[in-house]
Amino acid sequence: MPESASTLDVLPPHNLVFSDLHPACHDKRSDILSGLQNKQKSIDPKYFYDIRGSVLFEQITRLPEYYPTRTERKILTTNAKAMAECCGQDCVLIEPGSGSSEKVRLLLDALKPAAYVPMDISVDFLKQSAIQLAEEYPWLRIHAVCTDFAKQEKEPEGLPEGKRVIFYPGSTLGNMKPEQAIEFLKNLGHWLDRDGGVLIGIDMHKSTRVLEEAYNDEQGITALFNLNILSNINGLIGTDFDAGRFNHRAFYDKEKCRIEMHLVSKLDQVVSLDDTRISFARGETIHTENSYKYTAESFQDIAQSAGFDIRAGWSDERQLFGVYYLELQN
Repeated sequence: MPESASTLDVLPPHNLVFSDLHPACHDKRSDILSGLQNKQKSIDPKYFYDIRGSVLFEQITRLPEYYPTRTERKILTTNAKAMAECCGQDCVLIEPGSGSSEKVRLLLDALKPAAYVPMDISVDFLKQSAIQLAEEYPWLRIHAVCTDFAKQEKEPEGLPEGKRVIFYPGSTLGNMKPEQAIEFLKNLGHWLDRDGGVLIGIDMHKSTRVLEEAYNDEQGITALFNLNILSNINGLIGTDFDAGRFNHRAFYDKEKCRIEMHLVSKLDQVVSLDDTRISFARGETIHTENSYKYTAESFQDIAQSAGFDIRAGWSDERQLFGVYYLELQN
């Protein structure tokens, strides 16, 4: 739907504007079946996040083995002033895939942006999160936009004037293959003027032991999270997966520098969707997620291939995680 068909509402409190670009609902059935009918069966990781999946992921972020969330939060908190110097006060801070806008709260007091633009595809969740943030920060202008940012080739119309800074925390770029990550960053570059920038979280390459422990926690929460994707797609499209017939598997591929998550069939079995039959051999897997890990050098290559230079970077003492500020190349 064209942007001219969007709806624009001023919501209470007084500092919140909400723009709904009516992102189109994709065909979940054909999307999921396409992945399951490939030679290497797969399910897109976006299907992790039903209500139970979201709750399980929140539990994962608090596990002792899972370092990324707490490490990034500490980096943001410790270096907020330095990040504000790069971004510049009075910028327009845009966060694609903003969710609950939890991490941006760590920067707002130091950054003092002229406006904050949370973007998410879930209209009700976005509206709820934006209202809560607007109540907490009555001085902050918020322009929330409901859209599928992955398909947003240019920034939405009607945003406040000012220097654009895109905030993309959480190492979400790592879920993309390197060539996809380059294209994604290129697209973000189209949103920026010459003085704009991107503040982005990146999970760093480290020992296989640390990485594999983070995705194979002792309590088994990550396994439940991975298996829950089957229950979710049962509800979405009517498949008859039995999660008890699969095991969680996560491992680090050193050559590709990525964690792979899979679901492994415990036995020969057939899963049905109406008249469609999907056969599994014992030991066959469904690939559910990649999480690429970068060195400073390999991420610099990605950024430069997308037309960016790294202006500044921050990390923790163990070099587990990095946050970088990127600017367009001259």
